[in-house]
Amino acid sequence: MTSIIKGALALGVAAAALATPASASHSWGNYHWARPGNPFTLKLGDNVDSNWDSYLAVASTDWSASTVLDTTIVPGGTTGRRCRATAGRIEVCNAAYGQNGWLGLASISANGDHITQATVKLNDSYYNMAQYNTPEWRQMVMCQEIGHDFGLDHQDTNQTNPNLGTCMDYTSNPSGPPSNLKPNQHDYDQLVSIYSHGDSSTTIGMGINGAVADIGDTPSTWGRPVRFLRDGRPEVYMRLDGPGRVTLTHVIWAQGEGPRGR
Repeated sequence: MTSIIKGALALGVAAAALATPASASHSWGNYHWARPGNPFTLKLGDNVDSNWDSYLAVASTDWSASTVLDTTIVPGGTTGRRCRATAGRIEVCNAAYGQNGWLGLASISANGDHITQATVKLNDSYYNMAQYNTPEWRQMVMCQEIGHDFGLDHQDTNQTNPNLGTCMDYTSNPSGPPSNLKPNQHDYDQLVSIYSHGDSSTTIGMGINGAVADIGDTPSTWGRPVRFLRDGRPEVYMRLDGPGRVTLTHVIWAQGEGPRGR
């Protein structure tokens, strides 16, 4: 069985596990950054403007409360508009990417199960609107997309369920109560589970820019949908980048927007 097929199957298993979000595993398949041991530090490339800097800083601090990983904010290696990945780290970007349905994208490129590079894209075409131009929406989406790039999935994807008090929860009301602006203990526990083993190699800090094609602003560049929300909108896309190599993209749609139908 190829790594690509195993990855797709792992996504399906994770989706089934989400039926009981308060206690279920919410890892993103088996995807993780390779490293010899813990704790390890991931660089967050700052390609965001002053409207987003404070939210990036808070998310970095919140995720660094994990016992297995830390994050550090470093100068960006790309531009907000292009958001080109850099191997070995996460590039965080914002721009007006267009009113194409999505608030945020989290993309990971993987060789087998090992994440090699990742990006976060925040779509100002929506955050310039009154509905989403709030501290709560900005903080929740920033926190959630960075969490995906560690290998975390959602704890729940039903926006009408009560908030779980974690940014890894879909919601129509990030401020709650409880608020969905930060990770919760279940997120930290899941990171411990994901990173409970050591690897013989590392994919952190390699610093090679543009190892695979950029993730664009529309689904045509994200590959094929491999997982769907209950309302039929695609949630995860997979693009094949070569033997054993894939790029996966988590998308958070604006309310009522996004394609439907499998």
